[in-house]
Amino acid sequence: MKRRLFEMLRKGIERGEKVPRGLRTLLGVLLMAGGVFGILPILGFWMLPLGAAFIALDIPPLRQRLLRWLEERSPTVQSKT
Repeated sequence: MKRRLFEMLRKGIERGEKVPRGLRTLLGVLLMAGGVFGILPILGFWMLPLGAAFIALDIPPLRQRLLRWLEERSPTVQSKT
């Protein structure tokens, strides 16, 4: 489950890098606001870290820390042999 959440966060950040800067910050705020209503079916607590990550992409020191954190925790590719 932890790996699945990490993969969802990583994919969301990769897609978020393609969004323009101001829109990305607005999207991050909206995601965090929706994450407050985590008890609802579609909205959930998963939106809080993703929204924070979107906002961090627009702040250079936080962006570097976030991308470094993703690289350190990225699952290693295991061969099936």
